[in-house]
Amino acid sequence: MSAYSELTAVLGPTNTGKTHLAVERMLARSSGMIGLPLRLLAREIYDRVVKVKGRNAAALITGEEKIAPPSARYFICTVESMPLDMRVAFVAVDEVQLAADPDRGHVFTDRMLNLRGTEETMLLGASTVEGLIRRLVPDADILQRERFSTLRYAGPTKITKLPRRSAIVAFSAESVYAIAELLRRQRGGAAVVLGALSPRTRNAQVALYQSGEVDYLVATDAIGMGLNMDVDHVAFAEINKFDGHRRRALTPAELGQIAGRAGRFRDDGTFGETADVRPLEGEVVEALENHEFARLDKLQWRNNDLDLRSLDTLYKSLRRRSPDPALERVRGAEDERVLEVLASDEAVRRYAATPHGVSMVWDACRIPDFRKITIDAHARLVRQILDHLMSPNGRIPSDYMAGHLDRLDRIDGDVALLSQRLAHVRTWAYVSHRGDWTEDAHLWRDRAREVEDRLSDALHECLTQRFVDRRTSALIRGLREDRELLAGVTSDGRVSVEGHDVGHLEGLRFVPDISGAALEARALRQAAERALRPEVNRRLGRLTKAETETLTIAADGRIQQDEQDVAVLAAGDSLMKPGVTLTGGELGAQEARERAIKRIDAFVQGEITTRLAPLLALRAAAADGKLTGMARGIAHRLEEAGGCIARRDVLTEIRALSPVERRQLRSLGVRLGEHVIFLPALTKPAAAGLASLLRATMRGDGQPPFRPAPGLVTVPAEEGREAGDYAATGFHRCGPLAVRVDMLERLADLIRDGRTLDDGPGFAMTADMTSILGCSVADLRGVLNALGYRRIQTGPDPEKAEGERWDVRKRKHRAPAPEPVKVDPDSPFAALAALATPAARPAKTKPRRARRKPRTPNRAESPPKTKPGDTSAT
Repeated sequence: MSAYSELTAVLGPTNTGKTHLAVERMLARSSGMIGLPLRLLAREIYDRVVKVKGRNAAALITGEEKIAPPSARYFICTVESMPLDMRVAFVAVDEVQLAADPDRGHVFTDRMLNLRGTEETMLLGASTVEGLIRRLVPDADILQRERFSTLRYAGPTKITKLPRRSAIVAFSAESVYAIAELLRRQRGGAAVVLGALSPRTRNAQVALYQSGEVDYLVATDAIGMGLNMDVDHVAFAEINKFDGHRRRALTPAELGQIAGRAGRFRDDGTFGETADVRPLEGEVVEALENHEFARLDKLQWRNNDLDLRSLDTLYKSLRRRSPDPALERVRGAEDERVLEVLASDEAVRRYAATPHGVSMVWDACRIPDFRKITIDAHARLVRQILDHLMSPNGRIPSDYMAGHLDRLDRIDGDVALLSQRLAHVRTWAYVSHRGDWTEDAHLWRDRAREVEDRLSDALHECLTQRFVDRRTSALIRGLREDRELLAGVTSDGRVSVEGHDVGHLEGLRFVPDISGAALEARALRQAAERALRPEVNRRLGRLTKAETETLTIAADGRIQQDEQDVAVLAAGDSLMKPGVTLTGGELGAQEARERAIKRIDAFVQGEITTRLAPLLALRAAAADGKLTGMARGIAHRLEEAGGCIARRDVLTEIRALSPVERRQLRSLGVRLGEHVIFLPALTKPAAAGLASLLRATMRGDGQPPFRPAPGLVTVPAEEGREAGDYAATGFHRCGPLAVRVDMLERLADLIRDGRTLDDGPGFAMTADMTSILGCSVADLRGVLNALGYRRIQTGPDPEKAEGERWDVRKRKHRAPAPEPVKVDPDSPFAALAALATPAARPAKTKPRRARRKPRTPNRAESPPKTKPGDTSAT
């Protein structure tokens, strides 16, 4: 260890400007060299030096990259790549506390103890190494620096609730990617920084974060080694890591190194936990806030005076004991383990027969395992390279280099595959920078750099596509800046904001694209509220002036304008006065929405007036006195039932009708059928569909309207379905089936004809009856039974109708009075609701007659002769 005029150890926590001070001191000298812990950080410092001194004055030397102009005076290196035989005015070694690291520590220790500048040397690191520096480098001046800003504990926070400008730290690529994926779904995206990334990929990812395109950074502990970014908060998603030997908890000093990335220069920072990490212990929090950590008591060391006479002497020199108890000999170093594997190979021992051969074997063993594979697999690759180096040519053939690099020069695949290829390329970049190992070193350096750059760009693009939603990020940035967003709506309703497709307008409702997640939906809605209001107001205005031909009522109650949903029916004051609710339109002005609702309400009332005109005419006739007596009561019952009632339910009223009252009902289209009383005009599809929809809307229980498929004359009866639902569509429930009322009348005709043409008792069941109803014999029996008939004779085959005879079921008791019907207070029949069912007219006393043949139940009176085509009631 040589003594020089200036030897300073600059110690302190993060954000004290130690590295910045060293760079400034170096550039003030005629020449200099600085060793940094990461290739990424070395590239960052190199770029800074180039800006100040020019490209010809700066050199970058790492294991995989070497930019060294002949006129270079300032050398920025990784610690492992610092030239040991170079004389420069200034030397600095950064993060010297890493001398305690079990894998790399011996390299930092060697540089700290042995490498000096001719004019000035600076050792940079944490205060934890102060005691060992005083012991091992007693001539060093100690300079303590205070942190520029305050670091405080913020406690645990869910990942989705983390503040902007947060860095989330995990310790495996899988964890980093999983967190970044979550942030993409919930926060628009995140940049990703891992130590294994190439500088080009890392810089591109950091640029995403620094530019504000994303507000979150997910990284490994690589950010703890001096990478300077605008981070306000550091959140630990993990506090345990695999250090290459075992999985262990981070020490408070390691936590402090990472947490210290929060807050740059004079801006305060915070740290805390996220994901499933338990809250830090109080003493750990206090240590991090006050930057007080346990002092290191040992550094890793390995003898650098190697005996290269043979493999055995090399082993002995590598295992030499340290000269100081504070220096602990490194154990299990990667290069030593590779040497152990290769030393058992007879060919390798032959290569090492001379000191030059031993040196070549040792240099090959020191090729880093960038791929992070097993020692045996890495040793096999080293052996292949060594075979070429020890060949008569003494060089790695160009076709061998070309074969490996050509196989890696592919940009297809996912993040994992591209990362794997980059790791392989780093091996060949390292090899190419050993100038005496390849046949054309410059060619293969450029080729390796070309492949690495192409893979780096592809990896950055792949990371961005996977973990950044540029659309959501752009929207969030625009909203945060509170500026007017450029938006537009195409003719087909597609909506774009700031050049990004964000969804489409369906009528008055904005439907965001759902490829993103919760945050995206919120961001899009906020953007829409600002950008879409004029378009929604325009559409509301067009709806207010809409022609009736452009409006329709769908079967499920949706109201459409030009096939776009604009409103929906809702329960209103009464069956004939439903309410309407706009579908969307919240972005429009209140006045515009009210005018649109008024127009839709007028349209709905117009449809009701047109399609249900017979029912409304019945109501109007009762209100203005055109219907009198029993006719008025029957009209009331018919309206409340939906336009169809069973004849037996109003049998007393029917019998009490006078000829004048019958004509009144007939003039209004009422048909007094054999089994049902109904309005034939209401059985048409347009009227039946609207009547059924109005009933379902008024009921409001979620049960869909009863809408039988066109052409069906019978459908299975539904459990729980009200009789009025069937009546509204011109059907009548008869046991297991609901039968269209006109088919019931045709069935009555067949029964009547059967009685007339057949001298047997009752009437015969025929195949014609099953045919007109389109049902089975079993269902026909259920229908007849529900209509008041009973089977009086069975046939030979229970599966067939032939032979069966039916007749009127004898009534033992008077038919019970029908249940009272709930009266619409706005109906002109309201006054009638208070009246009891009118008593039958007193029967005239007549002499007892001889018993006659039984009548058909509820048989309609013989109709008067009508003109052909007249379908009105009789």
